[in-house]
Amino acid sequence: MKFGFEEAQAKYVSGSQRARVWTEQWVSQWIYCPNCAGSRLTQFSANRPVADFFCGHCSDQFELKSQKKAFGAKVADGAYFTKIDRLASSTNPNLILLNYDLNKMAVLNVCMVPKHFFIPDIIEKRKPLAPTARRAGWIGSNILLDRVPNLGRIYIVRNSIPIPKEAVIAQWQKTLFLREKEAEARGWLVEVMKCVDLIGTVEFDIEQVYSFEARLSALYPHNRNVRPKIRQQLQVLRDSGYLDFVSRGRYRIRSSPL
Repeated sequence: MKFGFEEAQAKYVSGSQRARVWTEQWVSQWIYCPNCAGSRLTQFSANRPVADFFCGHCSDQFELKSQKKAFGAKVADGAYFTKIDRLASSTNPNLILLNYDLNKMAVLNVCMVPKHFFIPDIIEKRKPLAPTARRAGWIGSNILLDRVPNLGRIYIVRNSIPIPKEAVIAQWQKTLFLREKEAEARGWLVEVMKCVDLIGTVEFDIEQVYSFEARLSALYPHNRNVRPKIRQQLQVLRDSGYLDFVSRGRYRIRSSPL
């Protein structure tokens, strides 16, 4: 997918400046709101602490991260404490990850992570900047993308090919039940979804999820009843349409729209 903003970028010298403006303009012109299937996103004025865009219809906010290389297991983000404070807020932004080819002025991949997948364990605290740095003591954060369940990474463009809008909306809608949960309950559900992903099969037994007991115990050290908690989360995921019940102790991931 081509950018096509050559004239607007003539005054920018560095590649990073041109890429920033191109990607922001591309998002403004081409990205719709997957939460409400609304029209194009609107860009905030500069210097917002977290968000870059918003939907004028449902008020969802979006943070844009763009780079030339493919995104890996983590992506650098802003101030750690600002990010943590926003996690429980209705204005916590969804994340847009945009991968581009600057030489061809083309968008290669656009992936969104809905805000309801952001829990404290997915935000990594970085070391404070050195005393000699311009912003000495500032503490940044990383978003740990490898801790986001598969269904929480929603492609709008993949390998330069746009994904049908109806498929994007369907995948987005499938996990909206997470927004209704309190922070700790949502964290448990997201972590169990990730464990199910790691099993690597569409159908699985509850014993396979129990094999992640140590992992979940480390994440929630104050919980002394991890296995009952796992069973409870699987029931919630079943009732919410994420899983189908096959037989006693056996589940199937409901077919994804993509």
